[in-house]
Amino acid sequence: MRVLVTGGTGVVGQAAVSAIVKRGHPVRLLSRHAEHDAKEWPVGVEPFDGSVTDPASVHGSADGCDVVLHLVAVVDEHPPESTFEKVNVEGTRVMVREAERAGVRRFVFISSLGADRGESEYHKSKKAGEEIVRGFGGAWLIVRPGNVYGPGDEQISLILKLVRSLPVVPVLEDGDQTFQPIWAGDLGAALALAVEREDLSGRTLEIAGPDRTSMNDLIDRFAEITRRKPIRVPVPGFLASLGLKVAETFGVELPVNDGQLTMVRERNVVTAPEGNALVQVFHLTPTPLAEGLKKLADSLPELLPSEGVGTLKRKRFWADVVGARRTPEALFEHFRRNFDAITPWHLHVGPEPGTPKEPREGETLTMALPMRGHIQVRCEELSPTTMTFVTLEGHPIAGAVRFLTEPRDGKVRFEVQVYDRAANVIDWLAMGTIGGRVQNATWRELVENVVAASGGSAPNGVEQEVVSLDDDAAAEVHRWLERLVVARKREERGTSGEGRGTRG
Repeated sequence: MRVLVTGGTGVVGQAAVSAIVKRGHPVRLLSRHAEHDAKEWPVGVEPFDGSVTDPASVHGSADGCDVVLHLVAVVDEHPPESTFEKVNVEGTRVMVREAERAGVRRFVFISSLGADRGESEYHKSKKAGEEIVRGFGGAWLIVRPGNVYGPGDEQISLILKLVRSLPVVPVLEDGDQTFQPIWAGDLGAALALAVEREDLSGRTLEIAGPDRTSMNDLIDRFAEITRRKPIRVPVPGFLASLGLKVAETFGVELPVNDGQLTMVRERNVVTAPEGNALVQVFHLTPTPLAEGLKKLADSLPELLPSEGVGTLKRKRFWADVVGARRTPEALFEHFRRNFDAITPWHLHVGPEPGTPKEPREGETLTMALPMRGHIQVRCEELSPTTMTFVTLEGHPIAGAVRFLTEPRDGKVRFEVQVYDRAANVIDWLAMGTIGGRVQNATWRELVENVVAASGGSAPNGVEQEVVSLDDDAAAEVHRWLERLVVARKREERGTSGEGRGTRG
């Protein structure tokens, strides 16, 4: 069975595509940059470049497919290119017509829990999409999931980042509005079954996780996971709307967008008489919220240089060691195994319970910065003499840090390479003042500590170079880091299909 998946690049899409492929079905992935996006799966995914807002570009995408899984949707508008009407309504109509033209037997549409009763413009657009799908010439199925959380989701991941990085967290009104989120992996598994189940035709299913929660409850849970307890500041609805506009101006993310302010009040929980389809229909064991949030804490997406602001800089800090009692390989292994002790005191490694203090390939490392909260990096590359960390969402810089040792004219060189671009305007301002100086001092001290651990000395001390990269050089750095990230994802999806967790 061949499945056409539209929008397989978001949180839901990646989980669904991985689950479908794992069950042995080839996927045709329709997205704007499908040729690039499909590289994240080692086998089973065929790209088709196109956009649901451009009917000509999707023509032929459904040929030879048995099922269409339509995921493409926007939860926030960016007129005139991206609106609820263009994407959620007319985009659905475009894909229904393409499926009918190609003779596809079944159409599975992903709506939203509360679409039948919600007053937000987003919910209204999903309800309109449902009506279009009910007119499909073949068999159809509508799935209404609750808030989906997983690596990089647009709400719960943002709450996690706020708890980690801010001393104060804004809370919409009283923060007790109830909703019923679902772990992305659970939804992906359910959708993989949905495309197989011909007996579900003509049904509308509500699907969610096992637990109901609220913003206050999530802050409590994340406070326990991260050991951070930010102050909560209630924000009335009209001020929250104004604050969102100000935050957007500075590139700062908040856990709701303007339209979601309405959705938060709508109590998005399962109300269908037949209950939660995740259990009642698909017979899956749902991931408890406590377990899912721990997974989320170590699975935020990478923050690559192209996502930052300002000029990308390459900073090098190195020392040539004379009389080292360790080979380059032995010195590097000592550095890796003692990363927490060698790292300067103000950069606390592993401040959250269950997180590692020793870098391992593919795993997430959490660190605490004074006045900045907790930040994360992922070890994307590890060899006997090199290690590359890429920053994750929530970090003040979008870039990478590479450590290496090598023989150099009878000496042992230890070097730190930093590829540094601010994550947003506020971090850009901070890095341009005291933040940049603190960062430079941190890397110089780390190099000094490695020299001390080598048993030798560095006659020239710690040397330093800072270069602002032009557009071509910055693009090459981005491509290099992207290759590392894609290689890691391909390896993980080629084995278990799941991202690796590090937290107990």
